[in-house]
Amino acid sequence: MAGIRKENRYKYMTETPVPKLILQLAVPTIISMMVTGIYNMADTYFVGRIPVNATGATAAVGMVFPLMAIIQAFGFMFGHGSGNFLSRMLGAGKKREADEMASTGFMFALIFGVVIAVLGNIFMSPITSFLSSGDVSKDTLAMTSEYARIILIGAPFMMCQFVINNQLRFQGNAVYAMVGLIAGAIINMVLDPLLILYYDMGVTGAALATVFGQITSFIMLLIGSSKGENIHLRLSNVRLNGYYFVQVINGGIPSLFRQGLAAAATALLNSAAGKYGGEAAIAGMSIVSRVMMLMMSALIGFGQGYQPVCSFNYGAKLKGRVKEGFWFSVKVGTVVLFALAVLCFINAPDVVRLFRDDPDVVAVGKEALRFQVLALPINAFSIMTNMMLQSIGRGVKASVTSSARNGICFIPAILILPLFMKLKGVEISQLVADVLTLAITVPFAMSELKKMRD
Repeated sequence: MAGIRKENRYKYMTETPVPKLILQLAVPTIISMMVTGIYNMADTYFVGRIPVNATGATAAVGMVFPLMAIIQAFGFMFGHGSGNFLSRMLGAGKKREADEMASTGFMFALIFGVVIAVLGNIFMSPITSFLSSGDVSKDTLAMTSEYARIILIGAPFMMCQFVINNQLRFQGNAVYAMVGLIAGAIINMVLDPLLILYYDMGVTGAALATVFGQITSFIMLLIGSSKGENIHLRLSNVRLNGYYFVQVINGGIPSLFRQGLAAAATALLNSAAGKYGGEAAIAGMSIVSRVMMLMMSALIGFGQGYQPVCSFNYGAKLKGRVKEGFWFSVKVGTVVLFALAVLCFINAPDVVRLFRDDPDVVAVGKEALRFQVLALPINAFSIMTNMMLQSIGRGVKASVTSSARNGICFIPAILILPLFMKLKGVEISQLVADVLTLAITVPFAMSELKKMRD
């Protein structure tokens, strides 16, 4: 949290009661994730109110979402990889390695973000063709390309803001991380109605609002990283060598798999929805994906409050605190998700209608939302297991658990179930994947927890 002096950080992270520590770190992170989730939904909300071809615009924004998820995936990979490592180093008292990793992780993200921005715009035509499928009009394809080009320009800022945010969070300074993200979210949500509706810029306005929000977050987080006892980013500390790259990959590849497979899963979901239900189905499933992402953001935010507790105390060899934090996080997460699931199941039509009041869109969205929230509570155990494994440096196990929900289990489900159940198969695929993911996760979690003894 903000204001912790360097000499007190170790005591704060290793002696504060675990539930209290997790809550102190989680509250600003949950707020950050929820606000980020809301402003990710803002584009979908406001383009749904465009007077002409609102359903096509909603579908276009939904089809570009996998591309944004890929950019975020690499941002999280560099952010979580460098953040996990520097937190363990701080716990072990190795300040120099932590300093070098912070600057190096940032530089990796900046270089990769520029590469994605350039190559993405060069190969826009095949990217658009991949993202779109099914019964999609030429106008929708044009809007998809228009939206994607601008989003790609913001890729370096998006990736770097995720890196700084996670590095601040893993140092125990979640408040600085929260302020940076909220600043960008406010800019995005203010600009959306102005650019999309008032200035009649449609999906171009939505994309510009998103990029301006990301630039704002990047600037605010960069300023925050230079305050107080936070690790300062310095060019002199950059070490683009194999050692730090391997450490980033080991700690961050599970995040890349989790986010990257989410992008692939969304693309496959859009493809299947378009094939069996056209643009209305794509729009409906896109809305459900955003709603589910918002609810999962609350869980992920809570889990990210646990991650620095986990990695710091694991580095300090206080494994009992790691174990205690895991079970506390699972219990709280399960209860909260159960409450959210009940609310969404009862009010599913109204939730979808909030974004697009189209009977065909609502018909698909309400069924998909109800199916997906049935398994929502069990995600607490799966997500917390993945975060624990990633934070203690179990790269292989963390990669498997992070790949399960959107990859190992979901991709076969979305490819097979619609063949037999048509659109209904599309709607239930995530439910099936969540149940199978829990079955994979339980033995991984229990095997590691049994090893933890102070």
